[in-house]
Amino acid sequence: MQLYSESLTSYKRLVTREVKIGNLLLGANHPIRVQTMTTTDTMDTLATVEQTIRCIEAGAELVRITAPSKNEAENLQNIKNELRKRGYDTPLVADIHFTPNAAEIAAKIVEKVRINPGNYVDKKKFEQIEYTDAEYLEEIERIRERFIPLVRICKEHGTAMRIGTNHGSLSDRIMSRYGDTAIGMVESAMEFLRIARSEDFHNIVLSMKSSNPQVMVQAYRLLISQMSGEFGECYPLHLGVTEAGDGEDGRIKSAIGIGTLLEDGIGDTVRVSLTEDPELEIPVCKDLVGRYHNASEKTFQLPPLNQLPYDPFSYRRRLTNEVANIGANHVPVVLADYSKENVLSEKSLEYIGYYYDASTDKWNIADAAADYVLCDNEPSFALPGTLRIILPYESWVNASDKEKCFPIFSDKEFLKEGIKKSSVLNFVRIDSFSVDNSFSSVKEILSEISKDKTAVICLSSENKNAVQSVRRVFAELMDLQISNPVIIFSNSTQLNADESLIHYAVEAGALLIDGMGDGICFSYASTPEKNTDYRKTLNSVAFGILQATRTRISKTEYISCPSCGRTLFDLQETTAKIRAVTNHLKGVKIAIMGCIVNGPGEMADADFGYVGSGPGKITLYKGKEVVKRNVNSEVAVEELITLLKDNDAWVDTPLV
Repeated sequence: MQLYSESLTSYKRLVTREVKIGNLLLGANHPIRVQTMTTTDTMDTLATVEQTIRCIEAGAELVRITAPSKNEAENLQNIKNELRKRGYDTPLVADIHFTPNAAEIAAKIVEKVRINPGNYVDKKKFEQIEYTDAEYLEEIERIRERFIPLVRICKEHGTAMRIGTNHGSLSDRIMSRYGDTAIGMVESAMEFLRIARSEDFHNIVLSMKSSNPQVMVQAYRLLISQMSGEFGECYPLHLGVTEAGDGEDGRIKSAIGIGTLLEDGIGDTVRVSLTEDPELEIPVCKDLVGRYHNASEKTFQLPPLNQLPYDPFSYRRRLTNEVANIGANHVPVVLADYSKENVLSEKSLEYIGYYYDASTDKWNIADAAADYVLCDNEPSFALPGTLRIILPYESWVNASDKEKCFPIFSDKEFLKEGIKKSSVLNFVRIDSFSVDNSFSSVKEILSEISKDKTAVICLSSENKNAVQSVRRVFAELMDLQISNPVIIFSNSTQLNADESLIHYAVEAGALLIDGMGDGICFSYASTPEKNTDYRKTLNSVAFGILQATRTRISKTEYISCPSCGRTLFDLQETTAKIRAVTNHLKGVKIAIMGCIVNGPGEMADADFGYVGSGPGKITLYKGKEVVKRNVNSEVAVEELITLLKDNDAWVDTPLV
């Protein structure tokens, strides 16, 4: 299997072309740049300038502004003039959809233009049309004629360009030949890149955005493979998960998609798309990028991996045998680490989804309830029926209820001759390539463990390159055809909750997205004193990561755009309102889109859509089908609920 990065066992940046964006250099060996996009009306010069300044002062190195028509494109000059007058020279990027004329105006004003190859020339009609080779080539020639003027303007004015593909807005031509796939995303960009190269224009950045992190990661990998094979070089890459949403879920989804690629040295600039004020995106970008400062100097030397035993361009979960409710076709389990608790109580289980009702002597169990609890001693109360306990070996030996309690061993403990084990389920911890664990000893340990079909391997790593370390053990498991299930353990040394969230999302998400892992367990190196609900946070993050990687669905999923100058209603307020009345609809995907530009395209992955279609007007979708047009925004949420009910997607709010 062809590799897609410089190294899969240590951190090494992918070498890309250097691109100049105003006074900023991108790609090559330059730092990973952070950026965001304004949400103001571009025709409101003062508001856009002031929001841009807030973004710059928060740390944005580029700021993107929407230019949906010629008027907004022309007003970029006033915005730029005012910013320069106030002493800010941060490069500006014009965001273009559908309107080549606006792009050509903007390219003479700002330092960079972003075009979407799916709708720069094409108008998406969701039609399935078969193209002959000759007809397809005619379409490419039509694109060339419309696109070359912009290329020549950019070349003349020293303006950079981003060819930004969106998974949800592929043209009908691409859809007809490649389908709604990562390969289609790549070809959509490559058509435009080939035209630009034919004009000897190379000041180009590319992106492959999707609201699904799995699709997004696969598309970037395929793009790198395609560029390397066809051109012998790669252009800089702008990373982002589009329409990620807000709050914890938006951060998790973004961290998984962006972080998975950054781990392998892929990415030259990042934007975290949150349905929040744009300046709030910057700290998340910084936390992500900050993980890779001097990363190459601190990586642990791992055994080389010259060939992958899995396909990084398509998802397939690693085949494992079944041990109790772990592995095989079971969804990944969540282990809650209570090992730092003195005493486990009924009350403390509320943090992980179990609510005890003393009046009825019954447990209420949430959809996002942990499956196992690690603790030091056997609980003194009757446990919920679905919950199981993991104990250190010495405690387990003395436990009275061995149907509910199972042991966890170190690798050396487990391999001791004559040691007592559970006949059903045994957990074995392995530190992936620690100083004391050489490659040969890891192989020997894995081979011995594989002889016991009750063993579940718990992989962790204290190495700086933890993702690569754990992935290297997974590769060895596949090469040796060992089918024991694996739980991914991740320990955060950060006491900052936001940094810890990113730590878990990257370390576990990057593996889950490639089909590795039958469960996850998160812990802190030391208990955060200021966050008494840290156990609840860890549980929420764990289920959020499983949801974002599409490996276990436990709640409603929201595909929500980050708002921009095209937005036709208060996106943050509306998202909160919709979330408040629908967040109990497990497995339902609801898109909340600010305007018709991103709406029908980016909600392609959603079950239902709520899209701004005019000032104060909403269009409701079921999948890609329009159900109701021009609904007054005052009643649109109620109409959405009616739509959900009419399609049997609604259940009443459960009582807890």
